[in-house]
Amino acid sequence: MPRQKTPPPIDTEEPVWTYRGYKLKTSEFVTAMVHLFRAEIQRANVWRQRLDTTTNWAVVVTGATLSIAFSQPEIHHAIILLNTLLVMWFLFIEARRYRYYELWSYRVRLMETDFFAAMLVPPFHPSPDWAENLAENLLTPSFPISILEAFGRRLRRNYFWIFLILGASWVAKIWLFPASPADLAEFISRSSVGPFSGQIMIALGLVYYTLLTLVALATVTLTRATGEVLPRFGYESATAAPSEQGKQKGLRALLAPRQRRRQLLALIITDKAKSVSDRILTDLKRGVTAIDGTGMYTGTARTILLCALTVTEVHNLKSAVAKEDSKAVVIVSPAQEILGGGFSPLEEQ
Repeated sequence: MPRQKTPPPIDTEEPVWTYRGYKLKTSEFVTAMVHLFRAEIQRANVWRQRLDTTTNWAVVVTGATLSIAFSQPEIHHAIILLNTLLVMWFLFIEARRYRYYELWSYRVRLMETDFFAAMLVPPFHPSPDWAENLAENLLTPSFPISILEAFGRRLRRNYFWIFLILGASWVAKIWLFPASPADLAEFISRSSVGPFSGQIMIALGLVYYTLLTLVALATVTLTRATGEVLPRFGYESATAAPSEQGKQKGLRALLAPRQRRRQLLALIITDKAKSVSDRILTDLKRGVTAIDGTGMYTGTARTILLCALTVTEVHNLKSAVAKEDSKAVVIVSPAQEILGGGFSPLEEQ
């Protein structure tokens, strides 16, 4: 009796997504995520090294300036003031670089908390919107933190101590060279720089260091930086809705306004409302509301479909509508606030 061949096993694995005949399986999806994770870590490391480079510039320039100022008594103390301005410029450069570092670090942190961490605790159940947050950040990159938070963090971590050394060195330079002043009036007189009297220079110095201290203290509570050691966080890219803005008060609300993910409202004018609605519900899993209308000049009856969606779903919406009605008109506008239906929960304000 001839031996029957065993039929090949049927691949029952459901693809993550299909596109133009290609089917991305779960194993391939994980491999792609691993490569993306490694790429974002490399980006974050590069920008972290650039942060260290800027700090090294500030330290080296400060050391060289102080060496020259104290080794040669005839050198005017204004050289320390010029170095202070140069270090401030380095701080602004580093704050900008820190924002770029946070952009890559945010993506790494998002994959750590919502993809890899979820894999370690069966059953695999990541946050429902993590993939869309990551996709939105890849499509429309935006800085996770403000320039003020970046400035305050780098100031507290490194530069405030450099500024303190420069301030103490300026006082020491005036007090010790060429000899100690006889009284406070002579010290104030020595503090003058060109047309600016000593009183003005000392007052400017006090105002300068007071502002630095206020900025350092005002940004302490800002914790949107993912590069810091923080618990799982949420990220949204659009400005907070009016009902959410009042939940934060005081200086924190001014410096770090609450944000949420970008939300849109699509209006679809079509003659095939039923088929288009079914397609949107099938492909996007979004609800659709229909409004009957009439063309102003043609007099033909048409239907307007309203659909709330996020920025990463716009392309899928256009594709879904085009499959059913290539002559439809699609209008996508930003929505100030969408509550319920898969967006923010509808709560009594």
